[in-house]
Amino acid sequence: MTTVEIVRLVIGFAGMAIGVFMFWSLPVPGSSSKSKADLPFLSIIIPARNEESRIVPLLQSLKQQRFKSFEILVVDDDSSDGTVAVAQSYGANVLRNDGSGKSSACWYGAEQARGKWLLFLDADTKFDSEDGLSRLLEFYQGKGARGITALQPFHTVERLYEHISVIFNIIVVVGMNLFTIRGSKLKTAGSFGPCILCDRDDYFLSGGHQKIEGAIMDDLALGEAFLEQDLPVRCLGGKGIISLRMYPEGVGSLIEGWCKSFAVGSKSTHPLVMLMVIFWITGSFTTLGALVSSLVEQNPAAIALSGILYVLYAVQTAWFAGRVGNFKKVIFLVYPVWFAFFIGIYLYSFIRVNVFHSVSWKGRKIKV
Repeated sequence: MTTVEIVRLVIGFAGMAIGVFMFWSLPVPGSSSKSKADLPFLSIIIPARNEESRIVPLLQSLKQQRFKSFEILVVDDDSSDGTVAVAQSYGANVLRNDGSGKSSACWYGAEQARGKWLLFLDADTKFDSEDGLSRLLEFYQGKGARGITALQPFHTVERLYEHISVIFNIIVVVGMNLFTIRGSKLKTAGSFGPCILCDRDDYFLSGGHQKIEGAIMDDLALGEAFLEQDLPVRCLGGKGIISLRMYPEGVGSLIEGWCKSFAVGSKSTHPLVMLMVIFWITGSFTTLGALVSSLVEQNPAAIALSGILYVLYAVQTAWFAGRVGNFKKVIFLVYPVWFAFFIGIYLYSFIRVNVFHSVSWKGRKIKV
């Protein structure tokens, strides 16, 4: 084998090894035998802008929960579709917000809420079992009911193009800095956004969404606001508890959504974690390069080693993906394709944020 082939293989094997340290685990809240009668009244706040086609699964799942001591506040953010009528048909209390954007809607909902605890949910999430809500609440109570407990919903995919999100989903989780081999020793980047549970008093002490209004990555900013008040921020996986389907409208929505968040959000990732992510991604491409080169040169030893490495990288990527979503295993036979999509959309996002200083989301242009 040539020196170049050896270097590619070394980088590939090192990248795969670093990947294990990078994404060591993703814990989820466990079940509890604690009586649900001990849980306080809860306010569920759902900011919604043109969510007529996506909010129904969430509202249906809330009606099916065994824990019933909650109110549902859907805060309408200037919707032009049937969001309000759909929410009202499920018994939700619909609030009309005069502000603009998710943070403004969340703050308005919190001001009107009656619950001791506040649960902010994105409209495209849903609980996966009738005990999902109680599992989350019992975990929060067991940790002292202070600060934030945030879950990253399990990503469900239905169409092929939705698999473009697979590497993004992995790195969104890894980028929180909490799931490496070092565990919680690194400072969290903030909070996951789609499912945030907190105590009402802690929320207003931190300044809540009013303090962070205008932030593109409101979830990360909210977590920082809590940390500034020495309030804990716990982030966990949502597998078996809560899920969501991202960007069912099409590829354009998917690109727009990831563009909005990723280049900005990556700035909160710990340098050590970022370095591991870069090495893992680099290893994925050098592994492909080693395999192609060995096939071209018809080197049996190189073909064997690079083939084994390619398969191992595919298995590892599928393993990581299985923690965050129900991505079809067969797609990882061509895993470099999904890494390439990640690089392309990330670069596009970087240019939009750092050159044009604006991104688009749900018909609004957001300056950054």
